[in-house]
Amino acid sequence: MKRIAVFCGASKGNDPIYTEQAYALGKYLAENKYELIYGAGSTGMMGAVANGVLDHDGIAIGIMPRFLGEREIAHENLTEYHVVETMHERKQMMSDMADAFVMLPGGAGSLEEFFEIYTWSQIGLHHKPIAALNIKQFFNPLSSMIEHLISTGFVSKDYKNLAIIKDDIQSMFDSMKVAQPVKLRDYQK
Repeated sequence: MKRIAVFCGASKGNDPIYTEQAYALGKYLAENKYELIYGAGSTGMMGAVANGVLDHDGIAIGIMPRFLGEREIAHENLTEYHVVETMHERKQMMSDMADAFVMLPGGAGSLEEFFEIYTWSQIGLHHKPIAALNIKQFFNPLSSMIEHLISTGFVSKDYKNLAIIKDDIQSMFDSMKVAQPVKLRDYQK
């Protein structure tokens, strides 16, 4: 793993621990020579993770659709800044550039990005590690939802550990480093 795509909110949430941990993740990425691939924003969780990288001499690569760039403030100090036309192009470019994916707390957009990558892994479009940093148990409901999808037969138990959900950065990366691709299921049976 060299490049880590991070999905997270442009908002900061209502507890400073969220942005503190986003910044800590950025610092960890820089100190461990990982490059950040993210949505290019300067505010909220996005700004915090990028600042953590940049303040520690790391590489931060941002990708923003033109129409969002007109409404949101793109980070001005990025190592690379790419402008695309659509949200789909942004997600595709992030996926193509990344070796692994991490989700931090965020809103519907972060969840949508996460589940698209999760689904792409299920159907074999990529075999890259997927993780969520469970800051202040933010992703406990996500973990419960995945368990529910499995218990009701809508997701195979083979995908139980497809998403690595950990409470701290180091154990999350330790798990990502040893993650194994999930065997594709034959849905014709």
